[in-house]
Amino acid sequence: MSRPGAKGAMIPPRENLTICFAHLAYRLRERFLERATGIASFEVRSADELAGRIGEADVLAVSGLWRSELLGSASRLKFIQSVSAGVDQFDRPLLADHGIRLASAQGVNERAVAEHAMALILALARRLPEARDNQSRRHWRGMARSLEGREDEVAGKTLLIIGLGRIGARLARLAKAFELRVLGIRRHPAGSVEGADLVAGSDRLGELLTTADFVALTCPLTPETRGIIDAGAVRRMKPTAFLVNVARGRCVDEPALIEALAEGRIAGAALDCVAEEPLPIASPLWAFANVLITPHAAGETKRYEDNVLDILLENLERLWTGSVPLVNQIV
Repeated sequence: MSRPGAKGAMIPPRENLTICFAHLAYRLRERFLERATGIASFEVRSADELAGRIGEADVLAVSGLWRSELLGSASRLKFIQSVSAGVDQFDRPLLADHGIRLASAQGVNERAVAEHAMALILALARRLPEARDNQSRRHWRGMARSLEGREDEVAGKTLLIIGLGRIGARLARLAKAFELRVLGIRRHPAGSVEGADLVAGSDRLGELLTTADFVALTCPLTPETRGIIDAGAVRRMKPTAFLVNVARGRCVDEPALIEALAEGRIAGAALDCVAEEPLPIASPLWAFANVLITPHAAGETKRYEDNVLDILLENLERLWTGSVPLVNQIV
């Protein structure tokens, strides 16, 4: 007999439940089978496969392969576990109308993304992209005579974090371990954040940009953060400052950034995300020696699948017992 979850959602008992894992690359089912839960599951790797088998699933673990048109064939579907923090691809009212619950994987990669951001900051300061380029050319660079050409230390410098959520707050703590001065911007600035020397609202962004040696974006993409680093923001940055983006590409006005880099108005950038992904071959960003690009890989670690499965299994338990809310509940 099925048991009710919140909002009347009914999922079959463990012995009758079937989970579909749908993703191009994640090895979710492989990791799931190692847990020996006894829950039936199958895996699809393409949109066409998902469309053909969605009717077999009571629970779906998915992100980029989801399309609302699938609801017409999803006769058994009762719960969707997004395998990413972002849920923009899901029509929430439509899911609610179909009695389907939705939860995100928010926080699943907060350690990974914060560590990646810190690694990018250190790589820029220590000129690691240049070192790798020299290695590929078998070139041993002599000591730079000019101060501007040398590697730098981060201790004592100022990091401005835009977005003090889970990732931003963790980055703040990591940065303090390297003795950086940490300033933070968040929507609701009241209260303190461990590791942050100052927490301010977005109304102070322009002022704080002028003081930062590193500007790190860890915010979600919202109407307020879209293009938050625009031409005006870039103009306020110090010519010795670096931009680090581990948020979303469209948080940055890319043409304005490219122009500033081309004119030497900022020291460089490290970008884990860009406006159009994959980054087009013709993009000028590829050619800048002072730009470090990683392929939206900040959250992709060997532990990612297990972190998602922890949330999924906890949410299944809550649906079976009727406990509310779900972990990272959206619908």
